[in-house]
Amino acid sequence: MAGHEADHEAAHVDIGFCIDMSTHHVQAIGMCERVLGRETGGAVQSAATEVIRNQSIEVGMMRAWLTDWGASTAPPTMVMGWMSMTGEMNDTDMDDAGIPLSDMPGYATGAQMLALSQAEDGVPKGRMWLELMRAHHVGGVLMAEAAVELAEDAKVIRLARTQSEVQAFEISQYDLLLGSTYS
Repeated sequence: MAGHEADHEAAHVDIGFCIDMSTHHVQAIGMCERVLGRETGGAVQSAATEVIRNQSIEVGMMRAWLTDWGASTAPPTMVMGWMSMTGEMNDTDMDDAGIPLSDMPGYATGAQMLALSQAEDGVPKGRMWLELMRAHHVGGVLMAEAAVELAEDAKVIRLARTQSEVQAFEISQYDLLLGSTYS
């Protein structure tokens, strides 16, 4: 049945995107927790607060959908297999199983997360957060744009479109801050 197969592929993309993006968001929230309440400047405090607020809500939505679909909400070890048909990643980059979580675009390494935790408070810690969050958002936009093209569920497409637009805007704001001496 061709129709049944198409529905299976759509579910694969919708589920894969929600698993991967919620995992990606959880790390972003962890990055924010490492700077909130620290002396990193008002701009970074505001940006981190905004990321936590938005991405916590989105994680809740995606995990609720995953639960409704009978899918796991546990962090995956392999990610982005649902993107293998986008052209963004080719067969040499991944197969249907995806790539290791540690290779997810924008996903900070354990060493980067530790460095952010241990960085001395002040503008340098804030700048480190901006650089890590900027890279993180670039990876998020890549996934969200792929989901807009590949997902079938209207709510997943809407969320992915919003994520792409919001994170692209935030990247532009981070660039402005990184290009200045913010306080």
